[in-house]
Amino acid sequence: MTLAFGGASVDGSAYRDVVDLAQRSPGWLDTVIQVWSTYGLAVFALFMVLAWWRARRTGAATAVSALAVPAAVVLAYGVNDLLKTAVHEDRPCQSLRVRTLEACPAHGDWSFPSNHAAIAAAAAVALLFVSRRLGAVACGTAAAMAASRVWVGVHYPHDVLAGLVVGGLVALALMPLVNRRSAALARRLTAAAPLRLLLSGS
Repeated sequence: MTLAFGGASVDGSAYRDVVDLAQRSPGWLDTVIQVWSTYGLAVFALFMVLAWWRARRTGAATAVSALAVPAAVVLAYGVNDLLKTAVHEDRPCQSLRVRTLEACPAHGDWSFPSNHAAIAAAAAVALLFVSRRLGAVACGTAAAMAASRVWVGVHYPHDVLAGLVVGGLVALALMPLVNRRSAALARRLTAAAPLRLLLSGS
């Protein structure tokens, strides 16, 4: 059996406060947050498509940056999953006797850091390099995603905060590199007719 770290000593009391509040909240609010927690990552996919669509009309170099946003998300997920495997933190709903809105994941589906938070943060921070306005909206949306994962009971607060940091740092490391080479990459990609359609709005 794999030994697991228990995160309750970090912020277990804060976690209990949040899930207790969820139990006392109106049913409609819990339903909205549950749906958001489960399906909200699709909104970030829509943000990425919108950013790319607008970037094509701005220029090929900007479109290249927009196409790098999904790459930042995938890389952040990979880094975050490696950390999960290294830390082996049990879900709070496994370690603490609490009622949660969402069914508790099985043992071995580790809690730290939160994948949802990492994906959302990577998308949001990467989008800032393409469109500050859209990126700012995505940052607020990422915070809402992170908070929802605690509300439904599947993560400690420190799990989602760490996920936000991981995702944000990966995007901050990757996107400046892409932007510095975006013009050169755009020239290479536009040399191929099928790829040119990804970079041009005309």
